[in-house]
Amino acid sequence: MADQNGRQQIGVCNLCEAMCGLLLTIEDGQVTGARGNPDDPLSRGHICPKGVAIGDIQADPDRLRRPVRRDRTTGAWTEIGWDEALDLVADGIAGVVNAHGRSSLGIYLGNPNVHSLGSMTHGTALVKALHTPNTFSATSVDQLPHQLMAHLMFGHQLLLPIPDIDRTSYFLVFGANPMASNGSLMTVPDFPGRLRELKARDGRMVVFDPRRTETAKVATEHHFLRPGSDAWILLAMVRQLFVDGVATAPSYAVGLAAVEAAVAPFTPALAEQHSGVAAEEIVRIARDLASSDGAVAYGRIGVSTTEFGSICQWAINLLNVLTGNLDRTGGAMFTSPAIDIVGTGLIGRGGHGRRTSRVRGLPETSSELPVAALREEIETPGDGQIRAMLTLSGNPVLSTPDGARLDTALAGLDFMAAVDIYINETTRHADVILPPTTALERDHYDLVFHALAVRNTARFTPAALPAGKDSRHDWQIYRDLALRITDRLRPRRGIADRAKLRARMSISPTRMIQVLLARGDSGVTITRLRKKPEGIDLGPLRPDQLPARLRNRDRTIDLAPALVIDDLARLTATAAPSADELVLIGRRHKQDCNSWMHNSERLTKGRPRHQLLMHPDDLDARGLSDGALVTVTSRVGSVKVDVQASADMMPGVVSLPHGYGHGREGTRLGVADEVAGVSINDLTDPERLDVSGNAALSGVPVTVS
Repeated sequence: MADQNGRQQIGVCNLCEAMCGLLLTIEDGQVTGARGNPDDPLSRGHICPKGVAIGDIQADPDRLRRPVRRDRTTGAWTEIGWDEALDLVADGIAGVVNAHGRSSLGIYLGNPNVHSLGSMTHGTALVKALHTPNTFSATSVDQLPHQLMAHLMFGHQLLLPIPDIDRTSYFLVFGANPMASNGSLMTVPDFPGRLRELKARDGRMVVFDPRRTETAKVATEHHFLRPGSDAWILLAMVRQLFVDGVATAPSYAVGLAAVEAAVAPFTPALAEQHSGVAAEEIVRIARDLASSDGAVAYGRIGVSTTEFGSICQWAINLLNVLTGNLDRTGGAMFTSPAIDIVGTGLIGRGGHGRRTSRVRGLPETSSELPVAALREEIETPGDGQIRAMLTLSGNPVLSTPDGARLDTALAGLDFMAAVDIYINETTRHADVILPPTTALERDHYDLVFHALAVRNTARFTPAALPAGKDSRHDWQIYRDLALRITDRLRPRRGIADRAKLRARMSISPTRMIQVLLARGDSGVTITRLRKKPEGIDLGPLRPDQLPARLRNRDRTIDLAPALVIDDLARLTATAAPSADELVLIGRRHKQDCNSWMHNSERLTKGRPRHQLLMHPDDLDARGLSDGALVTVTSRVGSVKVDVQASADMMPGVVSLPHGYGHGREGTRLGVADEVAGVSINDLTDPERLDVSGNAALSGVPVTVS
């Protein structure tokens, strides 16, 4: 469509998992307005503040538009050409790898990668081509227990059961806040509208959370619980199903007797000791879940980011399976996307424990090491030490445990490169930054989130704006890096391998989508999608897909994976918390998208949101006043921040938001640098891990003075 003043174009917001459809107003090459598209079959006209601000990123004067090189002596940044920049990165990475081996390269993939089609099709291919064992990603920050349990129980890391929110009668929620997040590992735009519809059909939503979140406030009932105690409650609920004689399993599930024996010690009374939730309430809710006509249990960040996140996700899956609500209308169901990333093998099945990290011996999962090990792998001398880093759209200094020490470690690398649009708290350490186009300037199809959505839809969104002069899409950057780096590595790859890599990396993401759709059986083609840019509705989630969809070799569900059964001993050995101990949790706001949306004045203006939330009784007990500047200290660090009294907090629990802590020397984030707040990850502890290797960011013991 030719650019004309005031033209309207269909777009998509891919700043979070909701992938809401947009109607964009474009004037003089800039987005001047954005509203929800009522014709979008999934988002139905919904939009949140991030969608309204999507044009701010493309227009941001701080956004890099050409590659930059850092002078290590002066710290000054200089714009350079693409060929020079790509050669510098290729020379730097290949030089380190040729001198010290493939393990000397570390790669970190941030959350924005999953929101970019080019990163999904070509970024992962670049990582595979470089063949380093030291790959890390945001997965081990917040969602690894989900993927590991999906792999162990259902046979594929992304065969994730999705709540059938549009038809359920009972929605049991642990540690999730979809009113703010628009869903997480559950793509659910317009959650407020869907909740109203649930209540209109006399459905209920029950929330367990140590904070009275935006979701808890609109729930049918909310229960405070001690952070990290979810595992005891969930196991007590599973146990109750056996006590009441209602626990059943489909014929294709194995290990029911082992589950009954394993959960027997986890009584409601024991759960009350650890959580503070009354035993009779735990029993009642377990019975309500089991007796409801179409019910589903769901847990997210608050349970995944604990020391027993895998046990929690295992127990949640068990609640759905043993009540007959897995693969059932209104329960936990599997999607039928037009491009089946699970069934086609587009994304691998996953794995666990096939190798371990060099320093601490932490297990890999799906070929990635826990990001909590990144700092020590850089700092610890010896064979396999990481000496060069490549970060792809990530900011681990703000988003991973003990970020302050990681910040120091990155400064000591021999070489670092980044693919990013900003000079942020992490990329300021890079020698070269390669900036891709923004979301509005490239075609988009959600490979992952269509596979996690609460309704089956398909949508292809052409670029709303032309790419800038002399700019590169992310897939083009990944292509050029893969070819240039591998050409410099020694020993050199054979001619056939190099030709295969060149052919693979030279196919555009849009062409790949065209081919993948043509291979599917949904009837959706790229031509149909281009004619209906608002999206095609493929209908509600479909029941009765099991056991055919299972990816375990024998098409069974393993109800009792040895990994979690063995980890119950560690849970049993954990003492109940002391009455006077404070523990820290994070929180998310609707205006935030991790750390990288804080350079939008539209999203950061207004009432500050950075404060430490603390119950008034906890303030009084420590002689602190509302609004005071306090010091929060954990085992690994200390920060100073304003405190705000809030009766929405459970006594004994304090909360800081994730993604704050800007203003460090060397960044180029004019708006974000003025946003008050500290990084919660200067307090989180890389030694607190789930058995999966996921960081335990929730329930961190702290003092406040």
